[in-house]
Amino acid sequence: MGRPPVTNREDVSTPRRTKEIIQRHGFQFKKSLGQNFLIDQNILAKIVGAAGLDETKGALEIGPGIGALTEKLAQAAGKVTAVEIDQRLLPILKEVMEPYEHVTVVHGDVLKLDLPQLFAEQFGDCQSVSVVANLPYYVTTPIMMNLLEAGLPLENIVVMIQKEVAERMAASPGGKDYGSLSIAVQYYSEPQLVCTVPPSVFIPQPNVESAVIRLKVRKTAPVQVKDESFFFEVVRASFTQRRKTIANNLKSRFFSGEGRERLEALLAEAGVEPSRRAETLSLQEFAVLSDVLYAAGLTV
Repeated sequence: MGRPPVTNREDVSTPRRTKEIIQRHGFQFKKSLGQNFLIDQNILAKIVGAAGLDETKGALEIGPGIGALTEKLAQAAGKVTAVEIDQRLLPILKEVMEPYEHVTVVHGDVLKLDLPQLFAEQFGDCQSVSVVANLPYYVTTPIMMNLLEAGLPLENIVVMIQKEVAERMAASPGGKDYGSLSIAVQYYSEPQLVCTVPPSVFIPQPNVESAVIRLKVRKTAPVQVKDESFFFEVVRASFTQRRKTIANNLKSRFFSGEGRERLEALLAEAGVEPSRRAETLSLQEFAVLSDVLYAAGLTV
């Protein structure tokens, strides 16, 4: 890995150059791919800064578009690999990234790639790797959970996503945003909202507000559970209908007939009042509850 080269070209992310590149290549946005290109230097600086990159570290970008964020990553990291699903953008990225020998563009769907193999091939010389991306909003959650569940050697995940989803990921127990996504994300990482982003800094402008969130990936889970799959099944079941009590949601999923008394006994063993709703339980309380139910033989 070498230190990124310095270039005096106008940044890709300026509105003028973004429009020039799009027009010169005759590029047409595909709504189905959720393509919104960022044209704000300050937001790009915040995204890259939150990742804590240097010449010893690597960055994986998902959905680079025409390379606005890729260019900033190339100037901050020792190795950059960008995965782009839209074949029409490949010649644009080849042109824009031409000065940066340490940038590799991979054509593919990140949800279908062998990520451990990709990391081994692309980032073998890096001390650490972070995912840094402006994600398509329609596939945010699948991509994020795929990254977190894959057991990759990640330091951070710094992404621009829909503000509402970012708030759910970072939510604490007791609030309306707290749910199964909050628990899943916080099981694997420590989320922190970096900044909110208005629609006006994109071409074309999306219909929703955005936010940058950083997930500091945990080396070990904050709770220990007897069965991870069962833990997440209990969490999902508990939030099936938010207005219902945890007892009613769990009864619908795990108990039939006259199982109410047994369920309430198990909840008491876990220290959870049957009348509580799922959004009031902490990660630790869900861990205890799932272990009690698992020990009682209520497997998936």
